[in-house]
Amino acid sequence: MIEPREMDGQEPPKSVAEAMKHADVIFTPVSRSITHTRAVKEAASAGSRILAMTAFTPRLMASGGIEADFKAQRPICEKLGELFTMANELNLTAPAGTDLAMNVSGRRGNALTCVVDRPGLFSPVPNIEANVSPVEGSAEGTIVVDASVPYIGIGLLAEPITLTVRAGFITGIQGSRQAEILREDLEAKGDPNVYNIAEFGVGLNPNSEMTGVMLDDEGVLGSAHIGIGTNITLGGSLKAAVHYDLVLWRPTIEMDGEAVMEDGEIRFSVD
Repeated sequence: MIEPREMDGQEPPKSVAEAMKHADVIFTPVSRSITHTRAVKEAASAGSRILAMTAFTPRLMASGGIEADFKAQRPICEKLGELFTMANELNLTAPAGTDLAMNVSGRRGNALTCVVDRPGLFSPVPNIEANVSPVEGSAEGTIVVDASVPYIGIGLLAEPITLTVRAGFITGIQGSRQAEILREDLEAKGDPNVYNIAEFGVGLNPNSEMTGVMLDDEGVLGSAHIGIGTNITLGGSLKAAVHYDLVLWRPTIEMDGEAVMEDGEIRFSVD
């Protein structure tokens, strides 16, 4: 048992972090996320198998995304993770106005399949996703978030939030009241790394629905998300005060000029 963290991304107590490194299997039913922490990274490196259960509820346990056939989706998720690993340049566009370029050369793709059957595997559940952490300083363009920001009480969006990205960091946040909540929260952290473009992820759970809850929203098939802040558990090198994910609809994804998803529809095959 630990005291709830003050914010998402805060490290667990040292005694817990040490115990995690000696555990075979770890479940994290916490109210504030410890997913993007050194404790989780070091536990996975030591061989722990980890299922993240941030803000889990009885409903999440009983219906929706948890009813997916995880083993059937696993090859799709792992294939997209492989494509991320092989890619150099990644371009993301979406109908609401997103147009973002990222360099992912040398970065590993991560397949979060909800099946952690080998030492060192980690996955949130029931969030099936593949993701990659762009090279720090490489992201350029515009992100228009039109689905969800499932953190700090924002949830489902009433109006889009527009983010300007320059040299890998968010330099502007425009929108209505929900955009103001995000902007004020990030400013209050007093940490420039919270604006880092930390992750590009793609939801692959056909049973998940957009609800405003993190482990639902990030896995919705036909959506993508941009993670900001910490990227150390994803293959990057920056530790920030927080890690938030910003979810958008109907992504088109090109890797080195070849489309692997168009308007939220998968365009790659699984051999």
